[in-house]
Amino acid sequence: MVMRGSIVAAVSALLLLDVADVWGQEPAMVFEAGHSSLQQWRLPDTPPSPQDNVLTSERAALGKMLFFDPRLSITGQSSCASCHMPERGWSDGFPTSVRLMGAAMTRASPTIVNVGYNSIYLWDGRSPTLEHQALNGISASGSMNAGSVKPGDGLANIQMLRGYVDAFERAYPAEGVTAKSVARAIASFERTVVSNDSPFDHWVKGDGSALNEQQVRGFALFAGKAGCVACHSSPNFTDNGFHSVGLKSSLEHDADVGRYKQLALVSMKGAFKTPTLRDVEFTAPYFHDGSASTLMQVVEHYATGASVRPVCRRT
Repeated sequence: MVMRGSIVAAVSALLLLDVADVWGQEPAMVFEAGHSSLQQWRLPDTPPSPQDNVLTSERAALGKMLFFDPRLSITGQSSCASCHMPERGWSDGFPTSVRLMGAAMTRASPTIVNVGYNSIYLWDGRSPTLEHQALNGISASGSMNAGSVKPGDGLANIQMLRGYVDAFERAYPAEGVTAKSVARAIASFERTVVSNDSPFDHWVKGDGSALNEQQVRGFALFAGKAGCVACHSSPNFTDNGFHSVGLKSSLEHDADVGRYKQLALVSMKGAFKTPTLRDVEFTAPYFHDGSASTLMQVVEHYATGASVRPVCRRT
């Protein structure tokens, strides 16, 4: 009990930092500020962007306008920011998100912080790119339900605005206001939502005063005995993989099968994408089903063992 309590306290101290995540840790890390073994945790200044949608200031500015504009939805009442609020860590603060017209969704809204560093998107990984994810969101069946281009739908609303027409011409010359160009612009903005200047980042770069003793102990447990790094790996605290972490909701008769719907392997039943831990203190509640209200509950879940399946099962 004493050991478990110390693990909970120390790992909680790490999670409460404004930090990122881990990718494939090397075993011989030295937990001293600036040590060469920690440099795998350093994020590039900017996320990569695809050749057909190279990030520019014009594209990011247009994407930001669209991200916060409810006129893109078919009702004029919902925007990307309805589920990804800056003040809530670019999530929405609900256990599961609320869809267009108030319908409850089955999964929590994931943060978009550092999403540009990821290689696969959404809880079940059904989007291989940010552009695909954005296009999915504004589709007729997506969370914003912008519809296809016809009178009265969300895209038509944007097409009628001269300011938008001009902005699209600057960002995507001769392409016009289409579902594809809207999605590309939103993806460009999302790539600018970056967290790489936290106390953890300063400590990795060599500032020994950036973290206190308890936080360093927490990271040592996180990357070592506690095994958190197996899934929350460097440099963005995610392995971009899918795991069942033994949540009670997986026992329900109509349980969400997660990645299994995209990849029909037994190991993928109830498996969901590893979320980043960047700005994690702002994104409660936690897990894909919002079943943990606090970070302490998250750590307790792992410290006491999974409710149903092996924790962080790899494939």
